[in-house]
Amino acid sequence: MNAQDIMFVILAVFIVCSAFATVISRSIVRAATYLLFVLLGTAGLYFLMGYTFLGSVQTMVYAGGVIVLYVFSILLTSGQQEELRSTSLKKTVMGLVIALVGFGVFYSVLWMYGFPVQEFAASRFLNSPDENVITMQTIGENMLSTGKNGYLLPFEAVSVLLLACIVAGIVIARKR
Repeated sequence: MNAQDIMFVILAVFIVCSAFATVISRSIVRAATYLLFVLLGTAGLYFLMGYTFLGSVQTMVYAGGVIVLYVFSILLTSGQQEELRSTSLKKTVMGLVIALVGFGVFYSVLWMYGFPVQEFAASRFLNSPDENVITMQTIGENMLSTGKNGYLLPFEAVSVLLLACIVAGIVIARKR
């Protein structure tokens, strides 16, 4: 194993543990913190593969979104540590059964289509990008263009949606 493989394993374990902690956490603020760790670990994987732009966007957009989630969780819970209700044993067992069935379906799809499941070959997939990678200028032109391959309209639609979410969160918080 080389250093890149070791870093991949460390990041993968970090992401899985943080995701598990996100799901089982009873505090909304702690769950948001663990989600932040998952997103930062994913950005670490992008940096490990050599996709610095994608890693930067992951860090700024999604980790920034978790900070907004903090603000909304504190606003909506009036700053209290809101605890989730405890679930019954029946619901816990059903959730575990559904998770195992989902994992079985996932594994069967991997096995059926011949993805490399049996062997650990992270270095084969984590190579740095080659010279045919799209340039930043092309990404910028496509992001801000309205013509063919332009993403200005979806970008603006998402910004309007985020603005509506912020306004709705403020309205909900003021009603309390």
